[in-house]
Formats: sequence, structure tokens, C-alpha cells
Amino acid sequence: MKSFSITDVGKERTVNQDYIYCEDNPIGNLPNLFIVADGMGGHKAGDFASRFCVDTVTKQIKESKRKTPVGILEDAIKTANEELLSKAEEQSELDGMGTTLVVATIFNDTMYVANIGDSRLYVINSEIKQITEDHSLVEEMIKTGELPRKEARFHPNKNVITRAVGSNKYVSPDYFEVSLKQGDTILMCSDGLSNMMDDEEIMDIVNEYSEIELIGNKLIERANGYGGKDNIAIILIRE
Repeated sequence: MKSFSITDVGKERTVNQDYIYCEDNPIGNLPNLFIVADGMGGHKAGDFASRFCVDTVTKQIKESKRKTPVGILEDAIKTANEELLSKAEEQSELDGMGTTLVVATIFNDTMYVANIGDSRLYVINSEIKQITEDHSLVEEMIKTGELPRKEARFHPNKNVITRAVGSNKYVSPDYFEVSLKQGDTILMCSDGLSNMMDDEEIMDIVNEYSEIELIGNKLIERANGYGGKDNIAIILIRE
């Protein structure tokens, strides 16, 4: 297994509110750990939220005595949510901050994923499959039939999320268990990538190049070429 991570501020933002963690080696009772977080709030608050959340999650995982991956992730995210809310109460300039969070760990050929918000995890081979489900207003509109999925990327409310770490007393991530096979590429990203490119174009770039470092840089280049309207965070993992 090989991984690569990269973030970019994009073309329109001055502060990077995305934050990533990419570790191929064991951390606590997990064999590896990959995290993408996309902060929200004023520029200081969003930047603080994503970094603080990732740092808290990794710290809790290192200290966790639990054995199951979902249990480990569940405790860590709950603690991060509580501590982020506490920080917002202590410092008025951080009020209203929050962050998306998508976390993955891989045990042999099984991947465990936790997600809250609209940062995504895909598995890509001869097709592209979005594993996570966006917690967003646009996704709710798609489910109710109000909006065709092909129009979602261009909807004016595409950045309105319905769940985030730090936005409520109780945090409610989704959890997924995914079977992997040889040759799969895992892509984790913030909406700075997925809002700028459609899934098929992402898949074409992933399948065009053999080196994941080159894939990551090409994805950043393409997203920025389309306007780079937001920060971009990418983790690539190849089995």
C-alpha cells in the first residue's frame, strides 16, 4: 500500500482551511490512518477548526484502548466534537466554527470509513464509486427529487452542509465498511476538488497515470484550471 497527500489554497482563497493527516504506519490500535477535514467559519475559525479536529482525533486514537476500528473512530470523533464546542465557548472569535471530517483506516483488504459533512471518499478502478454520502442541502434535494444529480455541482447552495463536527452537541457520523481489491485507488478529498470536477473526469485522471504523486498534482492542476474556487485537499491510497 502506498499513499500521497496534498493540499492547495486554490485560486480565490487567501487562507487554506483544509487540513489532512496521512499515515501509512500504525497509530494506536489502527494499522494506518487517513483524514481530510474542511473547516468552516471566519478564516481564522475555519482554519483552527480543521486543524484542531484532526489533531484531537489523532491524539485520541493514539491513546484509545478500544480494539474495534469503528469504536476507536467513534470515540475520537465524539471527543473532537466536544472539545471543538468547548473552544468556541471559550473564544468568541471561534463562535460558529465547524469542520467536515472523513476518516479511513485499512485492515488488509477491508477499509473502515467515518464521514460527517461533504468531504468525500471514493474507490476507483474501472469505475468510480463514491462511498461516503454528502451531508448537504443539495444531497437532500437530490433525494427528494427536487434536483437532478447532474445539476448538483452548479447549484448556488452546493456548499451548505447539514452536519459538521463542532456544529451540534451530538455528532452523528456515517460509518462504512468497504472490501478492497488489488488495483483499487482510494481518493479522499474536500469539496474544493469534487465541486470543480465531475466524477468521470476524476476517474480518467486517476486511471491515466501510474504514480499517485502525479495523479494528485494533476487533480490539483485541473481543479485550479477550472477556477480553483475553494481550497483543495487530496489523499490518494493505492492498494
